[in-house]
Amino acid sequence: MHDARGLSVRELVGDFLAARAVRKPSVHTLQAYERDLNSIVALVDAEPVTLSDLSPRVLRLAFATFASSRAPASVARAWSSWNAFFTFLVTEQVVAGNPMSAVDKPRHKPHSPKPLRGEDTPEQLLDAVSRADDRQRDPWPERDVAVLALALCAGLRLSELLALRIGSFHGRDGERRVEVAGKGGRPRTVPIEPELDAVVERYVDTRRVRFGRAASGDALMVDRKGAPLQRGGLQYLVTSCYRRAGITDRVPRGAQLHALRHTFATRLAEDGANASEIMRLLGHASLTTSQNYIEVTAEQQRAAVRANRTNRALRGLG
Repeated sequence: MHDARGLSVRELVGDFLAARAVRKPSVHTLQAYERDLNSIVALVDAEPVTLSDLSPRVLRLAFATFASSRAPASVARAWSSWNAFFTFLVTEQVVAGNPMSAVDKPRHKPHSPKPLRGEDTPEQLLDAVSRADDRQRDPWPERDVAVLALALCAGLRLSELLALRIGSFHGRDGERRVEVAGKGGRPRTVPIEPELDAVVERYVDTRRVRFGRAASGDALMVDRKGAPLQRGGLQYLVTSCYRRAGITDRVPRGAQLHALRHTFATRLAEDGANASEIMRLLGHASLTTSQNYIEVTAEQQRAAVRANRTNRALRGLG
């Protein structure tokens, strides 16, 4: 191994990002890596920052400064980015070891699931959005329903919806599935039922009428001009669907599209799916995250039993 102590860290970050890009993660994942790595580099008192500047002590101080103004989840994500960066450098034989073991990783509780509130809310949402709204300049209910249904019935994240292609759907009737470019470069396959498959087909048919035939590699979700939907456009679409259905008060704060994915997972748990099945279907990195849905469901069941008026009548007996 040659002496790499004088190498520029920013250039090595570029090499790391290029290597990650080969795995075809989402654009947002690559941006998060770049942001996390450069945020810590900016806190190191050197210009330019070289590998020799990144001692365990310097990294601990930089992370302590970073943590003073960031949420624990953000610090944990930055720690993971730097751990991946140094693992890459070790693999490439640029450095002998990973110093991140000497930097404390903050612990934080996994986020609690935030499904839509109300037993029949998903059905009310789909029903309302499936009807063209005269208040819209260019109604496209088939597309809007397809977005909602892929989140509600396949558990897709926002970035995964944006990454879908026309050719992401495979299999013969009764065995259809969608190939998903998952978070952190973890692809997965999600089975889809005939009803969801039909919703997607209806949308693709209306898209073909509007803009002509599309290639299998073209983005599945497009805006009203035929351009691939962007993150902000998809978020606005989902929010407007909530408004049109009159259910904004049933959407947990800060959840938006994720509330649909959480509803999918929660209903899986309610219908008896175990944590391992939920983990595979939703593409979780940790079984603990999947277990949260089962625990929340158990709490909801207990609360429902506790609310039974007959239980209160038993208190006066005996």
